[in-house]
Amino acid sequence: MIAVKNVEKSFGDTKVLKGISTVFETGKTNLIIGQSGSGKTVLLKSLLGIHTPDKGTISFDGRIYSELKDADRRELRTEIGMVFQGGALFDSMTVEENIGFPLKMFTNKSEAEIAERVNFVINRVQLVNANLKKPSEISGGMQKRVAIARAIVNNPKYLFCDEPNSGLDPKTAIVIDNLISEITTEYNITTVINTHDMNSVMEIGEKIIFLKEGILAWEGTKKDIFKTDNEAIVDFVYSSNLFKKIRKAQNKEG
Repeated sequence: MIAVKNVEKSFGDTKVLKGISTVFETGKTNLIIGQSGSGKTVLLKSLLGIHTPDKGTISFDGRIYSELKDADRRELRTEIGMVFQGGALFDSMTVEENIGFPLKMFTNKSEAEIAERVNFVINRVQLVNANLKKPSEISGGMQKRVAIARAIVNNPKYLFCDEPNSGLDPKTAIVIDNLISEITTEYNITTVINTHDMNSVMEIGEKIIFLKEGILAWEGTKKDIFKTDNEAIVDFVYSSNLFKKIRKAQNKEG
């Protein structure tokens, strides 16, 4: 569990986060949504320790990040997996070398142990016959699978995903969503996803927070979205006719 309490962050005279408080739950897919400039990325980077909040605290299962010593912070970082928006794979490395990189950097595992773990996660994310291929030789969807495999290879407690469906076709995006959701449940990970993809919200939004101009304007589940009267989230989600029709149908059934 990650607890965020009264977090504020400014850059110069611009206050980007204005007293955010929420809890990202363990074993669930927690989504951060909002328009461009709402503070999504700044919040995600604050969770990762890239930005230091001006006020407030962020705690990981009771460990307040700002109060940790350097050694404890380094240890906490080994418990974090990250899926970057563009994948951030090493072009010169093969798939299995990309996935094994965190193990070589942050553990004392032997080559045999690394190979065993790498092959395990390759099978888990269903990467078929891709071990020795370079990122340029596989599809965008497979590259995202490699990024996910690399993020979970070190058995993280916390998984962060920044726009994991960016650049993917809708069908492949759903596959990636479901894979992240399955892994979250299977390994009881606290997963936080920064996304603008409303299909992801509808597919895997177990906990959703909506930011508007640096304020937490709404939070709930994908089911709650269909019932809420909160104007900010309604305007954001139902800007398309498709979601308006879904909401109308849901309300009739309810």
